[in-house]
Amino acid sequence: MENLALLIPLAPFIIAGFAIWTRHQRRMAELQVQATAEKAAQYASHSRELEERVRVLERIVTDGGYNTALQIEALRDTREVETGEQAKVN
Repeated sequence: MENLALLIPLAPFIIAGFAIWTRHQRRMAELQVQATAEKAAQYASHSRELEERVRVLERIVTDGGYNTALQIEALRDTREVETGEQAKVN
């Protein structure tokens, strides 16, 4: 009985503390949900960028212009070798 008499005056403080703790837990959960949503948006954006880059690479590889680009690079390499040989001769 004496213990119950001691708890009665403390009840408002216990209830207020519980309400504050509950509010804090709810706010922490909201912040975590917000952070998770932001990360998901960043991952989706990054994924879209990567998909676009892959599409461009696929277009380059399947396009006939890629072969032309390779031929141009081969000519540049040949020209550099020829220029280097002429410089050694002179």
